[in-house]
Amino acid sequence: MPERTLASELKASVGRRVRLQGWLHNLRKQGKVNFLILRDRTGFVQAVASPGEIEILQGLQMETVLEIEGTVVEAAPAPGGFELQNIVLKIINPVTDVAPFSFHQKEFNASLPYFLDHAAVGQRFPRQRAILKLAASAVEGFRKTLRSLGFTEIFTPKIVGSATESGANVFQIDYFGQPAYLAQSPQFYKQIMVGVFERVFEVAPVFRAEKFDTARHVNEYLSLDAEMGFIENHFSVMDAVSTVIRGMLQCIRENISDEDRQLLELEFPAIPDSIPWIYYPEAQEMIFKRYGIDARGEPDLAPEHEKAIGRWAKEEHGSDFVFVPGYPMVKRPFYTHPSSEDPRFSNSFDLLFRGMELVTGGQRLHRYDDYVAALERAHYPVESFKEYLECFRFGMPPHGGFAIGLERFVAQLCRLDNVKWVTLFPRDINRLRP
Repeated sequence: MPERTLASELKASVGRRVRLQGWLHNLRKQGKVNFLILRDRTGFVQAVASPGEIEILQGLQMETVLEIEGTVVEAAPAPGGFELQNIVLKIINPVTDVAPFSFHQKEFNASLPYFLDHAAVGQRFPRQRAILKLAASAVEGFRKTLRSLGFTEIFTPKIVGSATESGANVFQIDYFGQPAYLAQSPQFYKQIMVGVFERVFEVAPVFRAEKFDTARHVNEYLSLDAEMGFIENHFSVMDAVSTVIRGMLQCIRENISDEDRQLLELEFPAIPDSIPWIYYPEAQEMIFKRYGIDARGEPDLAPEHEKAIGRWAKEEHGSDFVFVPGYPMVKRPFYTHPSSEDPRFSNSFDLLFRGMELVTGGQRLHRYDDYVAALERAHYPVESFKEYLECFRFGMPPHGGFAIGLERFVAQLCRLDNVKWVTLFPRDINRLRP
């Protein structure tokens, strides 16, 4: 019996008998000549069959798990340019119920709620598989780029004793009789570890108890975090972000197949040698004068403001990315370093990707006394942060970092209208299953 062959390996097996295993993706019955499509983890293979050869499939439905033995023949119209002939079928696991989706259709016609209700099998749809593979490549690029820059990967707790930024948007849990929270971010821990490794990163879920039901929010998402020591200011962090984004895109380019690129109709973003930036107050003035959108004096950017700045970056700089540094301190966490020129504004930034916030980052405070003063201004009890503050009592360098939301990155890259399409079993205010 020949060893298992994958769909992607048929080219090296022309003229030989092979054995493939996978799912029945489609079956086109055309009388004396029938075409069976098998799907495995690497792609699709077409098998030509007589009525007698497919008789074993009588009464079975798509997604039946099969084994096909056959002879590999070159066939230009077939997927990959090869097909199986003179086949023998074996049923590994029969399916008699009709699947909730027609996986062989090119267009995905189901609504998002219907898809999410049946996501346990819906993720098999070729477009969804392509999205998830692309996300995996993005994470691989994130890790690979940061390791090349001397960063060490860390793994921090997701059950914490205090909120990272505020108590208003955290999930509180009972931890053996004590109040605890699901981590909003690894912020405190990654800062602490700058004192150990200087440069650290983490890929892990974070949790936000925000009662938003929008196309850009989920309550659990994958955060790509990094923190680095011995920086000059937040522009040092912005340089690192630029390098990481390029590395993520390059890894996707290297890994994505032509088939997946066509399925997603993927258009790689324009990213110039130097990503443009516009200071927060100047951005507000610009969108008012250029687009008639009045955001002047607002402490944060609304989605329509971000879209306008994205348009400006594309029109003026040919870039799908733009940094906005200098957000007001009132909208940034207590650990953010204020601007030395105007302390009303911060040494922090957002990176917008095609008009949507993708990355938040900046320079952090690094002196113990500054932290105590910042906590007092924010009316937070110092005692609640004593373990976190210990590292600052014993010498921390100027440092800063950033976080990328993976789901937003992938959704914007694929030009999808909702991050839930790219989230594996999303959690939002209405959904806890599957």
